[in-house]
Amino acid sequence: MKKVLLVFGTRPEAIKMCPLVKRFQNYPDDFETMVCVTGQHRQMLDQVLSVFDVKPDYDLNIMQQGQDLYDVTSRVLVGMRDVIQQTSPDVVLVHGDTTTSFAAALAAFYQHVAVGHVEAGLRTYNTYSPWPEELNRQLTGRITTYHFSPTPLSEQNLRSEHVQGEIIVTGNTVIDALHMVVDRLHTDNQLTAQVANNLLQAGYDLNRLSDGRRMVLITGHRRENFGEGFINMLSAIKDLSEQFLGVDFVYPMHLNPNVRRPISELFGIDTAIDSSVQAIGNLFFINPLEYLEFVMMMERSTLVLTDSGGIQEEAPGLGKPVLVMRDTTERPEAVESGTVKLVGTNRELIVRETSRLLTDAAYYDQMHRAVNPYGDGHACERIVQMLLGA
Repeated sequence: MKKVLLVFGTRPEAIKMCPLVKRFQNYPDDFETMVCVTGQHRQMLDQVLSVFDVKPDYDLNIMQQGQDLYDVTSRVLVGMRDVIQQTSPDVVLVHGDTTTSFAAALAAFYQHVAVGHVEAGLRTYNTYSPWPEELNRQLTGRITTYHFSPTPLSEQNLRSEHVQGEIIVTGNTVIDALHMVVDRLHTDNQLTAQVANNLLQAGYDLNRLSDGRRMVLITGHRRENFGEGFINMLSAIKDLSEQFLGVDFVYPMHLNPNVRRPISELFGIDTAIDSSVQAIGNLFFINPLEYLEFVMMMERSTLVLTDSGGIQEEAPGLGKPVLVMRDTTERPEAVESGTVKLVGTNRELIVRETSRLLTDAAYYDQMHRAVNPYGDGHACERIVQMLLGA
């Protein structure tokens, strides 16, 4: 029996790793499955664990007020030293490009434990965009024994870098997670009603989307956009909300003060974490959403404006066009397939492309029907099967 330790610490990691945990647990005669969370995101991480009914065996609980990358890296590294010594795993599985992933992989390397990298090979080859994620994933790739690439392009990146270890294209586990959640929402009427009520409490009433009314879902929180870029994004959203009064623009605000402060200053509203939800006509600044609620909002949306990474994979899985408010993306497959378009933080470009999607049915349909390049929902099973044979 192989001992597998899955390590993750942020909400996006949890969404993509929890389905893998459940899949390993389907093979109790072959794997001893252990889970360690770092708590790099605390509250948002716990929400996802609850959705997928995953109970960690170890919790480093590193989250502290005002922590920086030095704090996160050192706490994860030291914490994982102790966990690996206690568990003696055959392989440590990490995900993607977070500081948790890099530090956990480094801790495994220091103890000569094999590393499996889920979502391996994504690249922009710009060290500072996204920052620090680009360097995190490149460094993790140099430590990894088993590279689980989501697409042929990510596999190609790794082969061109001449990394050591085995490489397999699996698809992206986020599609596995998305299928699990959508199936639940479509088959459990009680759950669907509860999620809709949770959205109402968060600040948005789905009943508004009747008689053809549409909704644009917005997220924005990347470090490299803070400052002028973020102001440009918000200004574009303001322009759009004033131009399209028959469309709702819904922005679940990240807790980061670098997100909330500019919103408060530009729109003249109270964005304190404990304040009531704010709405300005058809523009809704609402509380952060849990995973089930966010998936339901994506399903009901017309299109998505974001600077996130994972949403570039999830929204196309639901047939939603995505405009990415970043200058670079490590997920060019969706751009090439036509379901995602980069608009950067250019105010005029954001307004122009969003307006076109809202007014040009043929243009919208072209992005809506584009094939999602990120997999078929069986990525987790491919990872398990590779490690069964390793």
